[in-house]
Formats: sequence, structure tokens, C-alpha cells
Amino acid sequence: VDAFQAWCGPCKPVVDLFRKVRNEVGSDLLHFAVAEVDSIDALEKYRGKCKPVFLFYAGGELVAVVRGANAPLLQKTILEQL
Repeated sequence: VDAFQAWCGPCKPVVDLFRKVRNEVGSDLLHFAVAEVDSIDALEKYRGKCKPVFLFYAGGELVAVVRGANAPLLQKTILEQL
């Protein structure tokens, strides 16, 4: 989940990375979403930050967090979590 705030928007440069990884591993295993933290109370702790935050869930549980648009770290985290 790309957790963002309305005033800085979702992290568009990372969308291409997500598409590339999803094409490589298949769409059955991997799902991406964006969430505006200003409108979701459960994501309140991510408000007030300019850096994008990427939340990784498996089985309904938060399993990893990557702060910032670090493409190599995001790709590594995605592959490790799969």
C-alpha cells in the first residue's frame, strides 16, 4: 500500500517499479493499492510526513514498512515478502 497525503500525492515514480515487479512475479501473488492517510483513521500515524510510506501486508497483518521512494529497497522487500 502506497500511503500518501493529499497535499503531496501518491508516489508516481514507484508505480512503474510496481508494474515491472508484478509482471515478473504474476498478478495472483501481488496486489498494489494507494491509500490517502488523511481520510483513513487507521493510518493516522503516517500523517504529517512528506516521504511516501509503503506498507506490506500478508494475511491481513502488517509485515514490512519502507519509508521513502527507494526503488532497490522496495523491490528487495517485495521479493523477500513473496
